[in-house]
Amino acid sequence: MDMFIKVIMLVVFFGVMIGTGFYCRSHSTDVDGFVLGGRSVGPWLTAFAYGTSYFSAVVFVGYAGQFGWKYGIAATWAGIGNALIGSLMAWAILGRRTRVMTQHLDSATMPQFFESRFNSKNLKLSSSVIIFIFLIPYTASLYNGLSRLFGMAFDIDYSVCVIAMAVLTGIYVIAGGYMATAINDFIQGIIMLIGIVAVIAAVLKGHGGLMGALEGLAKVSDPTVSEAPGVFNSFLGPDPINLLGVVLLTSLGTWGLPQMVQKFYAIKSEKAINKGMVISTLFALVVAGGCYFLGGFGRLYSDRIDLAAGGFDSIIPTMLSDLSPFLIAVVVILVLSASMSTLSSLVLASSSTLTLDFIKGTLIKELDTKKQLLIIRVLIAVFIAISVVIAIVQYKSNVTFIAQLMGISWGALAGAFLAPFLYGLYWKKTTAAAVWCSFVFSTVVMLANMLCKPLFPTLLQSPINAGVFCMLAGLIIVPVVSLFTKAPDRKHIDHVFSCYDTKVVVPVTEAIGEPISKEEIK
Repeated sequence: MDMFIKVIMLVVFFGVMIGTGFYCRSHSTDVDGFVLGGRSVGPWLTAFAYGTSYFSAVVFVGYAGQFGWKYGIAATWAGIGNALIGSLMAWAILGRRTRVMTQHLDSATMPQFFESRFNSKNLKLSSSVIIFIFLIPYTASLYNGLSRLFGMAFDIDYSVCVIAMAVLTGIYVIAGGYMATAINDFIQGIIMLIGIVAVIAAVLKGHGGLMGALEGLAKVSDPTVSEAPGVFNSFLGPDPINLLGVVLLTSLGTWGLPQMVQKFYAIKSEKAINKGMVISTLFALVVAGGCYFLGGFGRLYSDRIDLAAGGFDSIIPTMLSDLSPFLIAVVVILVLSASMSTLSSLVLASSSTLTLDFIKGTLIKELDTKKQLLIIRVLIAVFIAISVVIAIVQYKSNVTFIAQLMGISWGALAGAFLAPFLYGLYWKKTTAAAVWCSFVFSTVVMLANMLCKPLFPTLLQSPINAGVFCMLAGLIIVPVVSLFTKAPDRKHIDHVFSCYDTKVVVPVTEAIGEPISKEEIK
């Protein structure tokens, strides 16, 4: 009966996902509709699409377990940072200007934005290559953590689980494009919200409630981490400096990730942006804050966790193994939802970028709408297949560096794109040369961190800290290089920023305030 409940819940879940994909086929008849949903997506769908693309199984199983173990309850700061910096500030600072300028420049992808904003086709090509190289391992890393959850809940081989998840995700993305992804993200987001609250309540109940769990955590000590008693339930934890690096990379990093920023391209209106900002922030606070908060209690299970054998990915599954069959099924669907939503966002961003920014006009000069859609759909299947192969190879042969490449990928993408994109939206004097410097600096540093780690200072040997360093360095490099390189063409810049200067004529009779004289009108 227990297995029957789990299987039924999975079948219903997958059925809804696929049904949504075919239902949305009418929205994916042209490139703009397939990639951006016709730029008419409402605040709830956009906010949930942003949140579910943000938080995957990597966060729920990998990061929550790892950072909860390292920093205790203080790991919750990462979730709070995700909500305030990665969601609230991202929407407030990037949302409206991104939507207005990308529509004005007719840009559907981040590389297209770089080309139109800085009048450089080479920037478009280079950024599309960077996205292609670093999103593939990021995509593969989404499957990490699923193996142990499925091993706990079902007697199913990891490879079968990964292939099934990938195929089902591919079906609804290929069929319905962005709109199918957005609607499914909304459904998956609801599952994630309910699931994380239910799981936290169940875990805390098993340890005497919140106060009982905190008291238990206060008794845990680890001399290899800190001699201070009760450090794992303290406000800042045993290592606040490295915790700050986690907060910054996982929060500020979203500002430069193409699959995240692209959500702003598709939103319907300015009113929808304001509403979406609030929804997205609350979603992140519950999901991300809940995940890291849950992970903070991982050391209560230290007698059952063998890090040498299972690594940090074994922590969360061990914590959940005593739950009821129904809650275990909810957790499995929660993690599937988180992974499938992020996977769909990544493969859509990768395939559209490679098609529109590299193949179209470069490899194939003339490419009509039908051929563009066909190539995008084929590439979605190709990207998913590659990520599946990488994930299975990593699991079967225990090639750990592929899993670690998640941090390298995030750091390289955010480091390369964050500063050029942010300054490109706000500062007219940003130059193409400065953008090139940001691209080269971050990709070289992150690749060197992967290949030549001992050459880095101790603090920067962590891919997380190296990624934060690249992001912060880019915020300095771009303005400094811009001041010492050739200024952009004034006429082009005036055209680019004219979208922010649209004047609206209001009849005097409708104006609010004191009567206006003829001289003032003139």
